[in-house]
Amino acid sequence: MRLLATVVAVSACTCVTAPAAPLTSDSLVVLTSSDLPIVVIDTHGQEIPNEPKITADMRIVDNGPGLRNSVTGPFNAYAGKIGIEIRGSSSVQFPKKQFAVETRDSTGGDLDVALLGMPAETDWVLSAPYNDKTLIRDAVVYTLARRMGRYASRARFCELVLNGKYAGVYVLFEKIKRDKARVNIAKMDPPDSTGDALTGGYIFKIDKTDGAEHAGWYSGFLPFVGASYRVLYQFHYPKDEDLVWPQRGYLTRFVRDFELAMYLPTFNDPVNGYDRWLDSDAFIDYVLINEVSKNVDGYRLSTFMYKDRDSRGGKLVLGPVWDYNLGFGNSNYHRGAAPDGFQIDYMSDSAAFRKNEPFLGPFWWKKIFDDPPFRARMRQRWASLRAGEFATGRITGLIDSLVAVLGEAAPRNFTRWAVLGQYIWPNPYVGRTYADEIRYMTDWIVARLAWMDRALSATGAEGNEVVEVPGVASLGANYPNPFNPGTTIPFTLRHAARVRIAVFDALGREVSCVMDAELQPGEHAVVFDASGRASGMYVCRMTASPGDAAAGLTVQQSRRLLLMR
Repeated sequence: MRLLATVVAVSACTCVTAPAAPLTSDSLVVLTSSDLPIVVIDTHGQEIPNEPKITADMRIVDNGPGLRNSVTGPFNAYAGKIGIEIRGSSSVQFPKKQFAVETRDSTGGDLDVALLGMPAETDWVLSAPYNDKTLIRDAVVYTLARRMGRYASRARFCELVLNGKYAGVYVLFEKIKRDKARVNIAKMDPPDSTGDALTGGYIFKIDKTDGAEHAGWYSGFLPFVGASYRVLYQFHYPKDEDLVWPQRGYLTRFVRDFELAMYLPTFNDPVNGYDRWLDSDAFIDYVLINEVSKNVDGYRLSTFMYKDRDSRGGKLVLGPVWDYNLGFGNSNYHRGAAPDGFQIDYMSDSAAFRKNEPFLGPFWWKKIFDDPPFRARMRQRWASLRAGEFATGRITGLIDSLVAVLGEAAPRNFTRWAVLGQYIWPNPYVGRTYADEIRYMTDWIVARLAWMDRALSATGAEGNEVVEVPGVASLGANYPNPFNPGTTIPFTLRHAARVRIAVFDALGREVSCVMDAELQPGEHAVVFDASGRASGMYVCRMTASPGDAAAGLTVQQSRRLLLMR
């Protein structure tokens, strides 16, 4: 059994990041007061390393809703020692760093503190939105997850002053860890090595390792036949130095036995299949939050799981959600910008992804996802969410409320970090203003919700509803998509036919007939010009009525078009 895995860096990855230019204007910003809490950190001349944490002083002023906070205090929310280090993987390339923070007492020991109204704990994350120019993608996802009834890190926006210099808008998050107010599983100590105590609780994850040694184990099953890389499961709680060998062995065997059960043809058996091993309701919610955000890292990076003691349920639970700054259309790779298509399908079926991507998800994601009874339960859950917490107005209202909270701080952040109008890896869209970035994300979400409504409809219709009838006609994918203001719509005729192509808005109203003519066999294309039309989802519908050679085979096909201003 291999319980200590070392992963080497791989250069053939489609998502390798390029160095980011330090787009900074710190000399132009002097923070005196804010509507947001102000965090002041002084490292006393020490440079903050990746690890280990250095000791520093942190002071926080938070006078409450509607009251101004001054950078000079009073420091009524915290004033004391911390340990601090740089955290993150891809984000370490950016000049705006994010930090792991540990509140400490005067002797350097852990100190539980209720920072900014969140439950008392010692471990925190100061997240630094940089390539997410909305500043809110993570906060939106974590809020949605909590609305689903799942634990996700609570968040408070703040402004940071680091060593006397304004550092911009940050988000204080709870670090994922075992705690009654966080991942509420049984506490484990080294003596817990037999009986029920050995069975939990554990937190483990699938994530990058950045070339360092990480305690864990490799899956015994390839993500797909012929894969060059295996999935590495990493211990998260208890920490590596606190794990005893019986605990390592137990969790490894549990996951191995679960994967074996998923590998067998009986994986969906009502008694011994995935419902025996897996909290299926939590799994459904985890899939839906990954899919509604279309997170390109979903299922394969920053993917947490936990298992409580058998006496407390003992099933494998997916979550908590973590790291969604590349969600909601903020990725120019792995089809992240396209509001259609399941990401779990792309990850499992795309030949390019499977060939070039070393960070892969376990085989069982897709196998369970494709199981008809599981899919039926997922449709029911989606319908329930869309009638409540995932209603379009509820989500767009959440976005508006977070933007309102940021208020004057957002422009100040973008003076400090001059990224608006600049490409920052891996932006597929570059807005000129903060409002542009919010509008892009909002329009993308509205389009994504509409696509998922169709894909998870009660009738079971999924995808683009492209009906391929060999020997008659086919409607190709428009390009570009998203588009502004024009997009090309290709189609192929196998026989002479009368072709009508019309575009409809989200309410089903025809807004344009772009083709209505008798055409000969061959490759054809038309252009839809949306100048003057509102951003959002449109549907292109082609009706082809062939002549005598294919009598009776009239074909109707549809494609979704996304206009983004």
